[in-house]
Amino acid sequence: MYIIVGLGNPERKYDGTRHNIGFSAITALADACHISVDTRKHKALIGKGMIGGQKVILAQPLTYMNLSGESVRELADYYKIDPAEELIVIYDDVNLETGRLRIRAKGSAGGHNGIKNIIAHLGGQEFYRIRIGVGQKPAGWDLADYVLGRFPREEEPAVREALEKTVQACEVILTENIQTAMNRFNS
Repeated sequence: MYIIVGLGNPERKYDGTRHNIGFSAITALADACHISVDTRKHKALIGKGMIGGQKVILAQPLTYMNLSGESVRELADYYKIDPAEELIVIYDDVNLETGRLRIRAKGSAGGHNGIKNIIAHLGGQEFYRIRIGVGQKPAGWDLADYVLGRFPREEEPAVREALEKTVQACEVILTENIQTAMNRFNS
């Protein structure tokens, strides 16, 4: 079984923001794979289903971004998964051009508070990640204001394409392996 977690903030006012691209990815996966993400459990909104012949739990933590580890830890413990091989976390990255993907098998938080919290709660950095580029903040902008802002209209096609590629990347990880996904989708 795999747990695929998309990071974001739960209130409606955050829908469609850069910081909520992880939530958007879970919605895209759920739609593509006909999984209803509508059950409140483990401090998250979750859905159970199959992707590529594998059992999956799709999750959107309801703890707010900076406390995502609380939900991820509960999910990992309850479903008795090995985070190093059965957990995929999808989140925003301001160091990547909008729409670009970067897949890794492990690594540091890279300044992302949601990932810092997950690492703290899991006690290690070994879990799969799919980072979706949301672009660098413009000079003079506050980082929080930038990531909590919405994508401009001209970036929407790149965001849609990134979400489609994220769905494909998850399927490749589940049916083949992380290395194949990295080779195919890291740009």
